[in-house]
Amino acid sequence: PRSASTAMNKSVAEMQQEQVRWTTISSAAQQKNSDKLYFIDFYTSWCGWCKRMDVDVFTDATVVKLLNKYFVPVKFNAEGQSEFVWGGTRYVATPTPRGARAQVHSFAKAVLGQQLGFPSFGVFGSDQQLITVIQGYQPVQDMTMMLWFIASGDYKKYSYDKYQAIFNKTIRPVMDEALKK
Repeated sequence: PRSASTAMNKSVAEMQQEQVRWTTISSAAQQKNSDKLYFIDFYTSWCGWCKRMDVDVFTDATVVKLLNKYFVPVKFNAEGQSEFVWGGTRYVATPTPRGARAQVHSFAKAVLGQQLGFPSFGVFGSDQQLITVIQGYQPVQDMTMMLWFIASGDYKKYSYDKYQAIFNKTIRPVMDEALKK
């Protein structure tokens, strides 16, 4: 009975693993002088790949650690109705005509430009200025590599092609060590 109880407690502890500490765009916009980068998940309610990201990728322990330690993770409904100031610019929802499908928010249009596919992810510096946009579903390995590429500042040192070639052998051990601290 004792070993069964221990096994039961372990599985409960594993199930209660840390989760991404998502915040709203309004809350993140007010976090002045953050030393963290901003990671904004642009999603829509109808996007199946967005839901897959939530289940497959944003539950991975390494992705969770990276997002919580180095970023202010933001969930942003790209068809939502929020109003806020980001990087000194005021953004408002795009009005939706009665009976029409929801319109893409002006912030999503400003960040994603003509590439309005979902999911999409905007990565911003601590000054709320855009660093890069990541488009589409990203498997765990790819998301892990991209998050560390940006969080570590390695994007200033390497091309992404070079980074992909050396990640597992050279970079991953450094990242794993940094995440232990």
